[in-house]
Amino acid sequence: MPGTSRDLTRLRTAITAFFALDGFLFAGWVVRIPAIKHQTGASAGDLGLALLGVSAGAVLTMTLTGRLCRRYGSHQVTVVCAVLLSLSVALPPLTHSVLALGAVLLIFGAAYGGINVAFNSAAVDLVTALRRPIMPSFHAAFSLGGMVGAGLGGLVAGALSPTLHLAGLAVVGLLVTAVAAPTLLRHEPPSAPPPAPSAPSAPETSRRPQGRVRGLVIVFGLIAGCTAYGEGAMADWGALHLEQDLDASSGVAALGYTCFALAMTIGRLSGTALLERLGHGRTVIAGGATAAAGMLLGSLAPSLWAALLGFAVTGLGLANLFPVAVERAGTLAGPSGVATASTFGYGGMLLGPPAIGFMADWISLPVALTSVAVLAAIATLIGVATRRAVPN
Repeated sequence: MPGTSRDLTRLRTAITAFFALDGFLFAGWVVRIPAIKHQTGASAGDLGLALLGVSAGAVLTMTLTGRLCRRYGSHQVTVVCAVLLSLSVALPPLTHSVLALGAVLLIFGAAYGGINVAFNSAAVDLVTALRRPIMPSFHAAFSLGGMVGAGLGGLVAGALSPTLHLAGLAVVGLLVTAVAAPTLLRHEPPSAPPPAPSAPSAPETSRRPQGRVRGLVIVFGLIAGCTAYGEGAMADWGALHLEQDLDASSGVAALGYTCFALAMTIGRLSGTALLERLGHGRTVIAGGATAAAGMLLGSLAPSLWAALLGFAVTGLGLANLFPVAVERAGTLAGPSGVATASTFGYGGMLLGPPAIGFMADWISLPVALTSVAVLAAIATLIGVATRRAVPN
């Protein structure tokens, strides 16, 4: 079991590598979706059904992964899922029908959902052992990995076929796993140090009734869901809003999500300092309120540059809500808490884009995007209600 500062630092580096790898592989796959759509001859509707395989695989696997982490350990499950994710990312270009694409995306989604629960569980254990709120730094690594994966994918898209590109990603994934896995496999998850004499005796959570613990985990899952709803909405609808409603060119419209993603990454990189200064409850309250104000500006501003500013403010506000929610759920209930919060989060990301699409058809896209602000405000209210539920 890791006990020295050097051991914990190595463990943190290894877990960070898996977060970055996850973002890198997922973004690499996403940028090749148009080419694979053309390859399979899928209509937009058929492609949407096939892409549900990723979602279905992730949601179905998350609860099971929580149980596997309790039985075999989050480190072992992280490594197995990393291997499966790396191998499965190479499969979509090998398919030539929508049915086959959906089947391999089910496998890819299962690996993606599994590794998210496993490495978040490992990160929660390390956060507890270090007694420092470093959870946002892991999610910053995911965001950075995604930005690198998307940028690299855009650069090679014209030169490499999807088959070669995604096979290359698989090789990178296996190499990173081979380098980082030994550190995880050598060490069991660290345990929390004994509390200081002046501190409350640990696990106050263990003395809570199980029903209350489950209720709190669901509440933190709702925060994760509200946050991920906004992320999914910005990814799928932000650029269209700028182009359709504010007459931006396609190139400038693409800056919308870039501003959002970059601001979210910066917010997560500074998240540990923010949590140390404000604590978890105040960070959720401040982040939710900031995101709500930013999204109202981003969706309703008549000016393009004001909307871009609003998108960036939204990214800063949402940045640390998901990491805090997952950490709080994991502190309360271990891997099963992480699994529950992650499932809510993934559900929010799935719900966001279609919900906004329906509202846009019914009312308008700018008004539909204000639902992101509404859910951020709900996360703020939940933060107010639960700010003393779990010790910082």
